[in-house]
Amino acid sequence: MRNAVHWIGRAAGFGAFALLVSGSAHAQNGPAAALRARIARSGAQVGLYFRTLDGRDSLLLDAGQRFHAASTMKVPVMIQVFRDVDAGTLRLDDSIPVTRAFHSSLDGSPYQLDPSDDSDSTLYARVGTRVSVRELVELMITVSSNLAANLLIERVGAERANRTAHELGADSIAVLRGVEDIPAFNAGRNNTTTARDLGVLLLGVANGTAASAASCRAMVDVLARQRFNDGIPAELPPGTRVAHKTGDITAVNHDAGIVYPAHGAPYVLVILTHGIEEQKVSSRLIADLSLMVYRYAAAEARRPGKGQGR
Repeated sequence: MRNAVHWIGRAAGFGAFALLVSGSAHAQNGPAAALRARIARSGAQVGLYFRTLDGRDSLLLDAGQRFHAASTMKVPVMIQVFRDVDAGTLRLDDSIPVTRAFHSSLDGSPYQLDPSDDSDSTLYARVGTRVSVRELVELMITVSSNLAANLLIERVGAERANRTAHELGADSIAVLRGVEDIPAFNAGRNNTTTARDLGVLLLGVANGTAASAASCRAMVDVLARQRFNDGIPAELPPGTRVAHKTGDITAVNHDAGIVYPAHGAPYVLVILTHGIEEQKVSSRLIADLSLMVYRYAAAEARRPGKGQGR
């Protein structure tokens, strides 16, 4: 059901109650109604997941709707890298040869990445050299380097990243191939996700359960150095820390992150969009929805007896 809304609110701990409120007076008068109205005006398909790290408040709008993952699939790849570091099978200072040539996950046929199709072209100038895993993770997340992503996927394996994501509770995400693997794409092997999947993974990173506590802190720091900030952070108060990963392709624009307000509980917010051709317009939609959630969370923090973040 489009724009279905689930509200899980203000119950102690994990025993929060869930109520389907789509079209009800409660939804029309609450924050969900304003969010749904903004989405309706945009004409886009949107999946939204909001949850405070303490689990007291959650809001889901079509959080189970499946979208092309675009570059948000790099989040589970990063998690797998750090879990391998924790296991001692990989070191962040290990180096990987840089190449543009890869093999399709479908049939092993060769393909190459084109720097003109990548959001970062700097790594292509280093083909034939070796680059550390640490730097590849940084490039994959902060400037969304496709080349860095494919090099790491070849090292840790898309199937392993997918399996780990499922084990962590993101049980419908699909990490099936590297970037620009056209034979796999043509065969229907696409990287897809839901807002809930990414939300669960980011909750694990934020709460220190997706990998070791030290690795999770390192992942938050990398996400916080994100250079594309036209979505979730764009309209928030200056200085608000947002650790996030963006992703976009034609008519698809996503942002998924952890927001640390000056007052109130930190929270995970995932906004996935499809159907808006102009990226500036879809980024504005994400920014508007983000600000609405931020204002709601701030108001909740000021409620007598809440005491969150104080």
